[in-house]
Amino acid sequence: MPIQAAFMVPHPPLIVPQVGRGGEDQIIETTKAYEKVADEVAALKPDTIIITSPHSVMYADYFHISPGRDATGDFGAFGAPEVKFNEDYDYELADLIRMKADSIDFPAGTMGERDPALDHGTMVPLWFVRKKYTGGKIVRIGLSGLPLTDHYRFGKLIAEAVNESGKNVVFIASGDLSHKLQSYGPYGFAKEGPEYDERIMEVCGNADFGKLLEFDENFCQKAAECGHRSFVIMAGAFDGLGVKATKLSHQNVTGVGYGICTFYPEKEDDNRHFLRDFEKRIINECKEKADSSDEYVRLARASVESWVKYHVELDVPDDLPSDMLSRSAGTFVSIHKLGQLRGCIGTIAATQDNIAKEIIQNGISACSRDPRFDPITEDELKFLDISVDVLGDTEDIDSPDELDVKRYGVIVSHGYKRGLLLPNLDGVDTIEQQIDIARQKGGIREDEPYTLQRFEVVRHY
Repeated sequence: MPIQAAFMVPHPPLIVPQVGRGGEDQIIETTKAYEKVADEVAALKPDTIIITSPHSVMYADYFHISPGRDATGDFGAFGAPEVKFNEDYDYELADLIRMKADSIDFPAGTMGERDPALDHGTMVPLWFVRKKYTGGKIVRIGLSGLPLTDHYRFGKLIAEAVNESGKNVVFIASGDLSHKLQSYGPYGFAKEGPEYDERIMEVCGNADFGKLLEFDENFCQKAAECGHRSFVIMAGAFDGLGVKATKLSHQNVTGVGYGICTFYPEKEDDNRHFLRDFEKRIINECKEKADSSDEYVRLARASVESWVKYHVELDVPDDLPSDMLSRSAGTFVSIHKLGQLRGCIGTIAATQDNIAKEIIQNGISACSRDPRFDPITEDELKFLDISVDVLGDTEDIDSPDELDVKRYGVIVSHGYKRGLLLPNLDGVDTIEQQIDIARQKGGIREDEPYTLQRFEVVRHY
């Protein structure tokens, strides 16, 4: 049996009267929409309510499914310990999702529960639902730091498990929108905040789920959104189906966006396999970019592919430009997959006879030895975007005023500890950010004195 309906809802504790103490009146429109969602859930009488929450256990590279037979929680952290929950878990469906993930080596399961208590991203929706419907168990699922495509893929896997279980299931995608909508809000204002809210409400209000995958990660971060990954999992659960969407409300009065939409599946629609179509487009774009790249990037890609496919170090080709064969310099090879960093390793100064050998070695390291990531696999190659930076000479500087995040990279040093950051990186907009990231990469504490060096690069795409 397919998922019967899904609901996109926010989770402000303020909306619970015992927490808001009158403050909830300012979001009455959201409350009324939430009550309609609760009525619709009650009418469906689900056996199970799946809730994806940004505030459940979250890992960078793993989707956590809450284990066990039950869980408790309360709003004590928000001044209302008397508002309590005791929920039974549908451990059978949770285990079926886990087994399906295991069968395809997908990074999801019940390991690593750090805190069994229910989180407010789960409890706020339940506060409304349980006033209207006390039946049904829950499955609680956390998000991850993996790409949006993996969240969509996880939604597809969840839908497969639900179909196989034969249970009557509804899906609640819990998540606030931007937290940077007003200067008086908890995180201040950023222009990306209102842009995010406008886009997400249009996309979800029209069930145009393919566009959820097109949101840039840096844009989402600047908007300080909360629930995007939750919404993407939900979208994946409806892959290949028509969906009737209804926008119930959107409010921006606290500096945080609260949006509520309902979604009901319709007949199968081959035009709504959004992940399939998105990945086809990305593969084509990566191929076109690879075909038009210069010799530096082609060499890096050839090195990566040789190592990933055959575990063989590439020989230096004979037909390279003379600069790559006669000159030595430090280089960095950066690998991105679907907009996210997948590996980046480099050398501050030359360690090889020439730039070509430097690129080959750093290509191998970037795809297989970056300690932040697992080695790249062969099936990932078609999604990779590779760039090469050739570093100029470093020079000592006396002040951050001599830096420019777009033009200069920075090296922060304290004794034997050094941290480097390349220039002109997405999401690094200020000199302070640049220095701080480089300092942390070098393991240099905030209270330790440091010296600065700068360098320029020639970036090849």
